[in-house]
Amino acid sequence: MIDDLYSAKLLRLAAEMPRAGRLSDPHASSEKVSKLCGSRIVVDVKVDGDRVTDFAQDVKACALGQAAASVLGAHVIGASLAELEDTRDAFKAMLKAGGPPPRGRFADLALLAPVKDYPARHTSTLLAFEAVAEAVRDAAQLARTDGAKARR
Repeated sequence: MIDDLYSAKLLRLAAEMPRAGRLSDPHASSEKVSKLCGSRIVVDVKVDGDRVTDFAQDVKACALGQAAASVLGAHVIGASLAELEDTRDAFKAMLKAGGPPPRGRFADLALLAPVKDYPARHTSTLLAFEAVAEAVRDAAQLARTDGAKARR
């Protein structure tokens, strides 16, 4: 039953959105939208190399997307691009193939394991991790490009 998705713990996560808002001078930003439900997440990042040093998120999503974004916001500072991509991939496998939940700092995503039974909810639940991986990848690439230009 779909009501089983919305546990008190999950709803508390959704209501307590860490790092809500926008950064005034991000190194990169990414926006992701679920075409099915209209959920939208914009993330801003600052990085040192490929590690997140600052982060903000503007989340207009269902409770499931908000809960995932809450886990991200609580633990993203210090995460590397590889860690974020690994987490995104493990999270996606958990939802789409019943794989194990992500480990480490993002282990609270296990609360969202029941979403696997509701494919229409997968995209909105994954938005925050799709957006942050893209933004950090873009910021790291820009830093490498700017560094190469400065050495010329």
